[in-house]
Amino acid sequence: MPTSTLNSFEPRKTPVQARATFTVDSISEATIQVLLSRGAERLTTTRVAERAGVSVGTLYQYYPNKQSLLFAVLENNLNQVASAVEAACEQTRHKPLSEMIKNVVEAFVDAKMSRADISLALYQIAPDVGGPALVKKAGQRSKKAIKAMLETAPDTESPPDKFAIDMMFAAMSGTMRHILETGVSPAMVRKFRENLVLLCESYMVAVTARRP
Repeated sequence: MPTSTLNSFEPRKTPVQARATFTVDSISEATIQVLLSRGAERLTTTRVAERAGVSVGTLYQYYPNKQSLLFAVLENNLNQVASAVEAACEQTRHKPLSEMIKNVVEAFVDAKMSRADISLALYQIAPDVGGPALVKKAGQRSKKAIKAMLETAPDTESPPDKFAIDMMFAAMSGTMRHILETGVSPAMVRKFRENLVLLCESYMVAVTARRP
């Protein structure tokens, strides 16, 4: 997506003062509530402003249209997931490879599932509000953190290359999309998480195995 097109979704301005930050946070939460209760087609700036308890004029100071509202909510959600992965990677540096993979996979799954209803709703509207570019940007953050973590693994011959990290992240992302879109039970989510850890760990062990 061209940068000029992506920029059309971005907020008009960033809050600086605490009061402005509270207003933007209220608008963001209201956007989520209206999206979940009304759906994307019936989400309007007027409904969001009413739910947030602000005037439409105040909302327009930050967001020019509903696409900008949804873009901001999606960006925030993806940033939270990337931050969870980054934190897990930082905490697990220099640990055994198996522990690294387990912590990262679980952090990714848990961040996505903390509000599964929101994650699913955002998957559905992402293509219309610059989602692919945002997903790519957040994914790059996560993969950069994973790469830096794996480079400190004490029990591998050499760290995995970019392709291996891309493969692992694709497995994580694809599994989560399947979980969200099929609406599996909490017990099945736990089973998927356990098996995703096993899948990613087995793959990384294979590509980083010590040579005899």
